[in-house]
Amino acid sequence: MKNALSTLVLAISMLLSGVTLPNPAMAAQDPVLDEVVVTAGRLEEKKKHVTANITIITAEDIKQSPSRNLGDLFAEKGIGHVQKYPGSQTSIGIRGFRTDSHGNDLKGHVLVLINGRRAGTGNLAKILTRNVERIEILRGPGAVQYGSAGMGGVINVITRQGAKNGLSLGIGYGRFGEKEMTAGATARRGPFDFSGTVSYTSTDDYKTGGGDRFHNTGVDSRVGFNVNAGYTLFPENRVSFVLNGFDVDEAGNPGYLSQNDLDDYSNKKNVSGDLMYQGQDSNGKFSWMARYFKGKDEDTWVDPPGSDPTGWDDGEAAERNTDQQGAQLQLSTRFKYFALTTGLDWTDYEIEASFTPERTEYKNVAGFLLARGYLLDKRLILTGGARYDTYDVKVVEPAGRSEDDTHFTPSAGIAWRVTDALKLRTRYAGAFVMPGADQLAANYESFGRRVIGNPDLKPETSDTWELGADYNRGSLTSSLTWFSTDFTDKIESAATPQGHSTWKNTGGATISGFEGEVAFDIGRQMGWNYEVKPYLNFVWLTKYEDDETGDDLKYISEKQASFGIAISDYDGLSARLNITYTGEQEVTDWESGNFPAPIVTLPDFTVADLVVSKRVFQSEKAGALTVRGEVRNLFDEDYAYIKGYPMPGIGFFIGLEWTY
Repeated sequence: MKNALSTLVLAISMLLSGVTLPNPAMAAQDPVLDEVVVTAGRLEEKKKHVTANITIITAEDIKQSPSRNLGDLFAEKGIGHVQKYPGSQTSIGIRGFRTDSHGNDLKGHVLVLINGRRAGTGNLAKILTRNVERIEILRGPGAVQYGSAGMGGVINVITRQGAKNGLSLGIGYGRFGEKEMTAGATARRGPFDFSGTVSYTSTDDYKTGGGDRFHNTGVDSRVGFNVNAGYTLFPENRVSFVLNGFDVDEAGNPGYLSQNDLDDYSNKKNVSGDLMYQGQDSNGKFSWMARYFKGKDEDTWVDPPGSDPTGWDDGEAAERNTDQQGAQLQLSTRFKYFALTTGLDWTDYEIEASFTPERTEYKNVAGFLLARGYLLDKRLILTGGARYDTYDVKVVEPAGRSEDDTHFTPSAGIAWRVTDALKLRTRYAGAFVMPGADQLAANYESFGRRVIGNPDLKPETSDTWELGADYNRGSLTSSLTWFSTDFTDKIESAATPQGHSTWKNTGGATISGFEGEVAFDIGRQMGWNYEVKPYLNFVWLTKYEDDETGDDLKYISEKQASFGIAISDYDGLSARLNITYTGEQEVTDWESGNFPAPIVTLPDFTVADLVVSKRVFQSEKAGALTVRGEVRNLFDEDYAYIKGYPMPGIGFFIGLEWTY
């Protein structure tokens, strides 16, 4: 720990001593310092007052990306370790923890939100980036704010509100039979505002960077839509309805390239709606929010008989459907020297599956309190929070039991604005992941063996400490964070003395490392009327070790980085070259067919993407026409996030968009 802290202090010293800008007055005008964020404290606050490490992906970042969904976008940005399969299936990891690989957010360790509430899925491929205003990533625990699963981080996808009247239509074609059509509209008239998009894509089978045709990797259709409609009752008081939808039809499930299954496929869907009221009094001292949301997440896996080269097919479709509903009540007070936010969260999940257990239920009620204190003319910011969760789980079919438990989670942080440009911060945060219904309350037969839940299971828990610095001055934006997490009470499969299958709390892990971001706008620094911005984002894990065995954790890269350059003339031309490096991983080689499966090394790889867009026509009466070109995997890298599932080789895309 001393070595890590020394390294952090040295890096900060080098950063501060090595940067000299000729125009110090630019610091006071820097919009980064006054950027408003909401995820860290469930309340709008300036980024300079936040004690956590927040990464923001802006609408311009999304526009300059070749990614169409959240999974691809995070892989490109090097936010964390990725597990990505063909067929719209992607999980993302932050600080050694990740969303559930099958999409169930109750079993994940990184939480995904849409506009501040649980998205109902951990499969990031189901969340499209059209109509997204920004994405805020809270690196590190967010359990005090949002509850179970917010252990490694919290991803908050914030959708766009209508600000002006406009229409857009787009069409595009790419390699591997890619087709894309999009439409969007925004409107604001009196108290009413509206923003909405719909998109359709389809693809054929692709070739890998090694030149192999990977059969059954195409998608028949992928449809996504988002609507955000609001009505302002009176100033600063808005009622809104938000609808999100994703639907994939016949996404190929190809199996390993070496054992290519030619006709398995899956259908995936995620649909949700929110009704929300947000308001505040005339002087902004009190604000409030009430929300009800409801959604459905569906997965169907189809395995025709006699098709699987491994012989494991059963000719039947497997299904899992999750009905989700919930509510949030929140009240905030904001005064000169302090701010308080308190509220209640309620969520209810009902999960039905074609496999055992066929039906389970989860209910979670929680109360939270978040406090912020502002001292020394807001140079010193103190934050603290606490959350109390109660949860009830039940195995309904086959008949099991009901179990309930509670959990208390604290957090605390300090931020010191040493100068207008430099902020130092430190934070402690606890987090937890509640046990599954089957893990607590199962009582059924599976594959000839009795499965018994363990009512004494405790939630998986973690304690995280972090220390960081943000330096933003003129053309330079930068951040560096050291963190260390102690993960305990891991839930693993076990056997009872009678030979039944069960679960128990055993083992843990220690994960520590550095996260950093730096960008420098050369164009702004030189006084040019266009942007030329090189940037670098990186994650370096100095330790990711199993506490019992001392071995490195599997499926985690020690080093990851995303770097490149963005160019824009602020008048219709933009370009971005992005290069992402993913370090090697130790993984289990299930593809080998051996038992026990050997541990092997998945090689490191580097992927480059280039995006260029140019407005070629503009008229007040006819609108504007923009041409967009993309080269994905520019150097035709042969790579895989999962052993046996190589990703596409070099791909080209050309698109045309009309806006009015």
